[in-house]
Formats: sequence, structure tokens, C-alpha cells
Amino acid sequence: MNLVEKVSRTEAEHFADCSAKHGGMARPSRQKRVIAVVASLTASLVIFRLELLKRLVAAGHDVIAFAPEHDPRVEEELARIGVRFIQIPMARTGLNPLEDLRTLWTLRRHFARLQPDIVLPYTMKPIIYAGIAARTLGIKERCFLVTGLGHIFSEAAGASLKARAIRYLCVRLYRSALRGARVVFVYNDADDDDIRRYRMLQGDLSPTMISGSGVDLDHFEFSKPPRGGPTFLMVARLLRDKGVVEYVEAARIVRRSFPHARFQLLGHFDSNPTAISREEIDGWVREGILDYLGTTVDVRPYLAACNVFVLPSYYREGIPRSILEALATGRPVITTDLPGCRDTVQPGANGMVVKARDVAALADAMAAFAQDPDLAEKMGQRSRELAETKFDVHMINRMLFAGMHLAV
Repeated sequence: MNLVEKVSRTEAEHFADCSAKHGGMARPSRQKRVIAVVASLTASLVIFRLELLKRLVAAGHDVIAFAPEHDPRVEEELARIGVRFIQIPMARTGLNPLEDLRTLWTLRRHFARLQPDIVLPYTMKPIIYAGIAARTLGIKERCFLVTGLGHIFSEAAGASLKARAIRYLCVRLYRSALRGARVVFVYNDADDDDIRRYRMLQGDLSPTMISGSGVDLDHFEFSKPPRGGPTFLMVARLLRDKGVVEYVEAARIVRRSFPHARFQLLGHFDSNPTAISREEIDGWVREGILDYLGTTVDVRPYLAACNVFVLPSYYREGIPRSILEALATGRPVITTDLPGCRDTVQPGANGMVVKARDVAALADAMAAFAQDPDLAEKMGQRSRELAETKFDVHMINRMLFAGMHLAV
């Protein structure tokens, strides 16, 4: 049973489960709380958490967001909805222990001064260092949003001595951070399994499954795909692990039989060691295989202009937000049979799932849409239905409130 089937439980059942795990008859608190939300990317506070932050403020809580980059647009938006922002030092990637200790010390200093009632970090480094800082200060309401355990737990990380050593260290850090947690939310079975396998949680606490960050169905409106084409769109950070090279190679194959098919790529360059270079992108564009669209703060026009959304990722995903936005827009999805990605697709109903790094299978899936112009519209309608029933951000936020014992 995949995640989209699992989350079909009613919210009442989910709330009862959460209550049972933490005292049986616990009731959601209406008391005003100071809530610290910690992120590793400032922009993510708006891209992924805006509706949650708005809901927390609307419920009467004092919300403080922590993240590393100075981003005036994000900070202005946070101020508009009543969220305070504090910039902290944090290197999203890298293993410099001095930098990480600086992150830990800074968070601990801020928490000691602000005395938050609830600490809610998401992504790997915030979970580890905000979790340890809050625990050592005696903050009991520690709630964790595991959007993905991190690349080191993926198959792509390999089994080298170095990878095993880093994974061992990460497990120890996760155990320290999650000790005594109120609730640990996870997005997919793989993270759930790894948390259990590596015994990251103590006592009878088990991860609480939710279906990703959710998507705002009003903001991402349904639209019928354009006629003609087809136009395929991939939206992702420009990393090899996201399947960019496989996407280009499959596009090259499909264009031999369908020369009018278009293949678009939208995303920003990254400092990650597996990043795609500007020179590679320029080469594919000159070859006529790829249309590189650059970056944007609003992906909706690009989703509306495509027929099919493609994400051939073999990155350790939680549940990709880009796919959720495509579902809401009413686009079929081609993605890989890996945790997080496969949880967004019912094969044959709203898209296709292919083996990771299998260029031939990816090309075949895209060719199927090129052969049948009506297929994208039929599957796209099912994608929207799936977004409405499984991935509505307001439904997800009610689950988060329930897990944190907060009144909606």
C-alpha cells in the first residue's frame, strides 16, 4: 500500500491516533504559545510553509522563523502575516564541525532568550541542531518535520567506508535530537522505515505519517493542458541526482520520432557537488534538445503551458513539492519508483512510474503521451482529484495541528 492510499484515513481517526500516542485523552491546547520554526533555506518558509505559518498566527500564537539567508522578499512576506524572522548561521551542505557548532550555539542562545514553548524544525540540519539545542534547554514541546532524512540515507550515497561513517554519525545526531520528542512527522515509508531501522526514536513513540507539505488548491488552479505539442516540463534544482541528465537523454530519444515535442527545464543552479554546470545546460540548449527557462518565483504559468510534468529523480525525496503543484494544476506526472516520488502517482491513472536512471523507460513513458494527445488531459483530471483528496495543504495543516496538540 502506498502513501496516497494510506492517508485516506479521516482526520478524526488521525487525531485520535495522535492523542493515543501522547496520553490517550489529550486535548488540543488553545493557550497562546511561542513557536519557533527552523528552516535551512529562507525561501522555503514561504514556498513550503506559508499556509502553516499563517494558520499558526491566526490561531493566536507568536511565531518566530529562523533561517540562514537574508531574503528581503521572504522577510517582507513573513512580516506581512505576523511572523518574526531571525537570521542564523547555517551551511545547508558540508561537514564543517565548527560551522555546525556555531549553528547549534546560535540556536541555543536564541532559544534561551526567547523561551519558545514549541520548536518545529524541518530538514536535516535544523532537526539535528534545533532539536539538540531545545532538548538541552529543557524545552519539552519538540515537534519534528522529517521532509527527508538526507542524501546520506539514499542508495545513491553508496556503501563506501566514508559514506558508512557519515551515516553512523548522522544516526547518532538524529537520536540525540529526537530524544524525548513530542511528535515526529514523516512524508514516506522509506523515512519511516529508516527511523525505525536505526532506532532513532525511544520508547513507544512512532513516526506520524502525513502526505507531504501539501499544496494550496486555490493558488494552484486546475487548467486543461494546451493542445498540440506535447510540452514536457521538469522543475528541480539543477542536480544530477534529480535526474536532469536522464531527462535530457530521454528527450534526445523521443525527439527522433516526435520532432515537435518540446522539453523544458526550470530550476536554479546549486553549489551541491552533484550540480549541473551552466556549460552543460548551454550545450543542451545549443543542441536543440532543451529549453532552459531559468528560475522563477511563480511556477504556475509554466505548469499551465505544459502537457506533462517529469521528475526522474533518484535524490532522497520526501514528497516533491514540484509534483504536488503539477497535480493541483491538472498535469499527469512521470516520475521514478522511489520513496516520495512514487507516492504521488497511481500508475496508469494520473501518470507513470519508471525505474530510476532507466533512460529507455523514461523515453517510452514520454513517447506514450506524444503518441496520444488526449492522454494528458484524461490523466491530468485524475491528478487534480488526487491533489484534492490527498494533498490539500489545509488538510495537512490540520494533521500537523493535531500532532502538536494545538487547537485549529
